[in-house]
Amino acid sequence: MLSAVERKIEQYIAQLGDKEVDRLYQKLPHGKRLRAKLILKIAGGSLKAIKTAAVVEMIHAASLLHDDVIDDAYTRRNKPSINAIYGDKIAIMLGDILYSKGFYELNDIDKNVSKVISNAVTQLSLGELNDVLLSKSFNRDKSLYMKMIYQKTASLIEASSEAAALLAGKRVEPYRIYGRNLGLAFQMIDDLLDITSDSKTLGKPALHDFVEGKTTLPYIYLYESLSLEDRDILVSFHAKRLSIKEEEWIKTQMQKYHIIERSYGEAKLLIDEAIEMMQNVEEEALSSIAKDMIDRSF
Repeated sequence: MLSAVERKIEQYIAQLGDKEVDRLYQKLPHGKRLRAKLILKIAGGSLKAIKTAAVVEMIHAASLLHDDVIDDAYTRRNKPSINAIYGDKIAIMLGDILYSKGFYELNDIDKNVSKVISNAVTQLSLGELNDVLLSKSFNRDKSLYMKMIYQKTASLIEASSEAAALLAGKRVEPYRIYGRNLGLAFQMIDDLLDITSDSKTLGKPALHDFVEGKTTLPYIYLYESLSLEDRDILVSFHAKRLSIKEEEWIKTQMQKYHIIERSYGEAKLLIDEAIEMMQNVEEEALSSIAKDMIDRSF
């Protein structure tokens, strides 16, 4: 069914009647299509489900195009990003085109589904803004971090699950909670991988998030664990290019205070709740997706 989603996206792009947009879209890496998979698993392969999955993936692609510009990211999934190849203006406009086309096609699916997805995109944009604002200084507030990753990442995954439940006529609440937990855990695990994975695996420099000013959950927990003197050292490293010695200091402190394990445990609690939700409604395939989320390599 994922192939049907790909064909629908290609059809939407072709309807624009612009060869340059078509060429640029072909340069985008497709990723794992997590949001589309969730929609199809919950709602099946109806035309409305396929259209919804296609629109959500277009919106997700648009958000990544804008995100790469905001973060000055020159790679995306180990390939040069659109902004790296063609510049920021092209990346922004391609993102705007995908957003606009996605919203247009939403009108032809379902009013309630349209509301759910549109609200998630508003949250996503607020999350991008808050991500930028939080990056201006070392953030010590876990609640601000959790709110930002909900908006920026979890809201669209939550909306995908909720929209699919609406299309399938299923009780919405378990699927909404499942999607929210999955999205939060997804981002928390990504933030951990930025610390634990090597640059080749990540497709970007290790500790890149911290260098870019992002104070993710492990850094918040590390700050809480350090002595006052070491807290000052950690904060002094924020949003600066790190030497090998400075990177090693951060990683050593993370090991000393078991920060990775603590952060992973929090993500696992969210996934365990998501799995329980799906087991209660006999959705074993969705339980498997959640399990795979938490088992990514460290």
